[in-house]
Amino acid sequence: MATPLSASCGQHSLAGLKPENQDALGFYAPDNPLLLDAKGLACALADGISSSELASLASQSAISSFLSDYFSTPDSWSVKQSGAKVLTAINIWLCGQGNQFLNESRAAATTFSAVVIKSTTAHLFHVGDTRIYLWRGGDLELLTQDHRLRLGHDREYLSRALGVGYGLEIDYKSLPVESGDSFVLVTDGVHEHVPDQQLKTLLRQYPDPDRCARHICEVALEQGSDDNISCQVLRIDQLPRPEVEEVYARLTTLPFPPELEQGMVLDGYRIIRELHASSTSQLYLAVDTDSGNKVVLKTPSVNFEDDPAYLERFQLEEWVGRRINSPHVVRTIEQQRPRRFLYYVLEYIEGRTLEQKLDDEGPLSLDEVRRLLPQMIAGLRAFHRLDMLHQDLKPGNILLTDEGLVKIIDFGSARIAGIADIATPIARNTLLGTKQYTAPEYLLGVPGSPQSDQFALGCIVYQMLSGQLPYGEALAAATGKGHLNRLRYTSLRNYQPQLPHWVDRAIARAVSLQPGQRYQALSEFEADIRKPNPAYLQEQQLPLVERHPLAFWRTLSLLLLLGNVLLLALLLPRN
Repeated sequence: MATPLSASCGQHSLAGLKPENQDALGFYAPDNPLLLDAKGLACALADGISSSELASLASQSAISSFLSDYFSTPDSWSVKQSGAKVLTAINIWLCGQGNQFLNESRAAATTFSAVVIKSTTAHLFHVGDTRIYLWRGGDLELLTQDHRLRLGHDREYLSRALGVGYGLEIDYKSLPVESGDSFVLVTDGVHEHVPDQQLKTLLRQYPDPDRCARHICEVALEQGSDDNISCQVLRIDQLPRPEVEEVYARLTTLPFPPELEQGMVLDGYRIIRELHASSTSQLYLAVDTDSGNKVVLKTPSVNFEDDPAYLERFQLEEWVGRRINSPHVVRTIEQQRPRRFLYYVLEYIEGRTLEQKLDDEGPLSLDEVRRLLPQMIAGLRAFHRLDMLHQDLKPGNILLTDEGLVKIIDFGSARIAGIADIATPIARNTLLGTKQYTAPEYLLGVPGSPQSDQFALGCIVYQMLSGQLPYGEALAAATGKGHLNRLRYTSLRNYQPQLPHWVDRAIARAVSLQPGQRYQALSEFEADIRKPNPAYLQEQQLPLVERHPLAFWRTLSLLLLLGNVLLLALLLPRN
């Protein structure tokens, strides 16, 4: 069996010389192994700002809300997204509490630091002047920066905290951890009175986290701290180390189904016919013998029976399908009967793929593209909201129903941020999609983003209008940065001269080779396809030398060269 994640957390908090303790701290490690695997464990420390009458409310609410809400976020979200979303919501709520009184002294403000350990990685969230240290092998390293603003010689103010403004900036950091590592979280009531060297001595002297945290607080009080005093020591006792054999055994719990033929019944599904077969999977039309409904069974290919990476991706397809709820993404059906083989069930949709439509009818009109594009965007958004990337968007993976509804299919290449956070002995291929539609950053080993799916969508829109691809076959043949640097976008108006210039420019931006030059949101792309972007209209009115200076000077240089050659030929004496 794989060793589970395990940690010990010692924590201590004192009011010190103050009448009220406005600090708060907490630790949570789920008892449920599945939740521990999906979300990890967390400890957090907050120091309510003493100038605020709602300091205790702020610190206690921040800790309790973070430790409950973080573990309630979707398991598809990365730790970074989960923590940021939760802290943003907490900050908005705290700002609202303070704004009720329209009085600065009644602000609900607090500093905040948290450590989340998931799999073999530590994720740090920090705002304010609480601190997080790493104690490893006798060395103590400060991992956070105090958000303090110095005004004059002896005046300092907090520059960042929860609850002081709706525009929250959170410091985030991740780092690999080792068994035996300890994270030390302290408030300013500790770190202003216990020097780092003395902190190291105490950590060495008291290996038990609970005793250590208590002694650190007591030393801070003895050495003149007049503030609230709080400390947490989180020690990593054991990290999950899944073995290849164990992972493979889990993935092969269910055997591959036999070759299916018309009339056969598999777990209550009667096979009607094969719909599609490829080197990686088979799709069968079947009837649920209980309900009489038509469904689709997807079965794995025996070619990959011994491939753990393939088996994981196949099983994650169903995992993804169960979590996405969108009319523009094919629905995965949860099975009510026991399953004896490895397969999963999808809704059956009458229709054809966009690829088949383009093969049958050729390029589409701009009006039809405008009708289909919002539906494709809605389907992609369903992935992105759950911190997933489709990564294999292409005409063959877009289904069009007879009623004109768009459905995105095939999740075999999807990247799930929450799963990617978990260490595994399985070698995961990051370049799984179809290369003609694959964003160039993948070729350079750069992780994908929603802009990567946007690139594929832009290529599809280009193909819908022209029957061609924006970079031809050159993108599929590119193998590195040198090849990518030589790629040039082919204007859509080369194939469709009547197409508005601003539509071409919108698509060119969506398929830019640089992710940062693409649209920040898919809604912007959709808007620029529907109506002219003023910037593109203005650009069209500029002279060629300003619109395309490089192309202008290259063309002018070539014309001058040809002119000189012609002039030289005329001046040379003839025999």
